[in-house]
Amino acid sequence: MSAGLLLSLAGLALVDSTSIGTLFIPVWLLLAPGPVNVRRILTYLATIAVFYLAVGLLLVGLGTSLAGVLGGALDNRGVLWAQLVLGVGLLALSFRYDGRRRPRSGGVLRWRDRATAGDSSARWLVGLALLAALAEVATMLPYLGAVGLLATSGVGPAAVVGLLAGYCLVMVLPAVLLLVARVARPAWVDPVLVRLNNWIIAKAGSALGWILGIAGFLVARDAAARLGLFSLLDR
Repeated sequence: MSAGLLLSLAGLALVDSTSIGTLFIPVWLLLAPGPVNVRRILTYLATIAVFYLAVGLLLVGLGTSLAGVLGGALDNRGVLWAQLVLGVGLLALSFRYDGRRRPRSGGVLRWRDRATAGDSSARWLVGLALLAALAEVATMLPYLGAVGLLATSGVGPAAVVGLLAGYCLVMVLPAVLLLVARVARPAWVDPVLVRLNNWIIAKAGSALGWILGIAGFLVARDAAARLGLFSLLDR
């Protein structure tokens, strides 16, 4: 298990910690009127983490089985060039969400309404967590990148479970820290949460652009390294 793998996983987990389910909704729950119910918000975050862990274990298992069936086909230069084009395409697509366009905040506002509606019971929060996680499955690019790294890393099953569990903990850690700060120092943290909420609504599109850009860079960089393109620059 290399330090590079651990750093890559930690970086991807921190990117994943800024999604609707892991940051946006927790901020809105913390801003809801009335006292903060720590147990219920932790139930929400635990549901998100467990769901991601289950999906990750499933994908790693499928990826390992697929790699075994395909053998060295994934190292074919044609496949690697296609991966490079995909990564560059994602990176180019990210510039469409550079924040200069008028933000489309309708979807974000709908999630905020869901988070601040209802009776905030534990069952309702679990349902909200699953709904948010399911809505993000198709766009969880950092997590898919992390799963891909683990599927091809050659580490054992126990290490895969431990690394994925650690990934999910890091992913919800910022929200947990905000919860702790909100309970300990509400007068200090409330203005920060309000500013963060305003940023979320105004910059949701550009946040998606950052996620696409980072994922595209990592995909393209992996393909370029395996194609030996970086060695050409040293000549």
